[in-house]
Amino acid sequence: MAFHEIRFPDNISRGARGGPERRTQVVELASGDEERNASWANSRRRYDAAYGVRRSDDLAAVVAFFEARNGRLYGFRWKDWGDYKSCLPSGLPGPDDQAIGTGDGVTTEFQLAKAYVSGAQTWARTITKPVAGTVTLAIDGVAQASGWSADTTTGLVTFAAAPASGTVITAGYEFDVPVRFDTDRLDVTHDVERFGSITSIPLVEVRR
Repeated sequence: MAFHEIRFPDNISRGARGGPERRTQVVELASGDEERNASWANSRRRYDAAYGVRRSDDLAAVVAFFEARNGRLYGFRWKDWGDYKSCLPSGLPGPDDQAIGTGDGVTTEFQLAKAYVSGAQTWARTITKPVAGTVTLAIDGVAQASGWSADTTTGLVTFAAAPASGTVITAGYEFDVPVRFDTDRLDVTHDVERFGSITSIPLVEVRR
């Protein structure tokens, strides 16, 4: 799938709105009871970047970014300021933040992931776009300074030697969301006072 490894301007994404979306079918029976079925196993994030455009230079940057991506054709990186770390928003990512696998003495590749926990329920989110230079790893709580590499385009961690059987592999990182424009048209309004505005800049997460 066509993707550009470039991030949407941070100063504009910081003022955006959006978050996770799920799709659930709800059928109301004649008795008034409901039957609910999850159409998607995983959530998909949507954003509107228009709220982050505050100056004419911001508008120009968005138009240039849009043109360079050919509208909806090419995906790109997006920083979700409300959820871009392996830890809580107030913390700093550390190598023991998220469990990403258990060693078996054979497997050398592990996918970065983030767990969302509430009560007894957990949803695991696959992380495919870690930020370069932010990934740290640990095996059984011991930080690993070398002997591994992280692919920032896929989120795959590769060890030079397979971790021993039964060992727990954990990771910490910052990450971006792979998105694309969800429109092939920007509705730009030009006025004297604000030097222009864009009604809506819809973005949708790219799931492969």
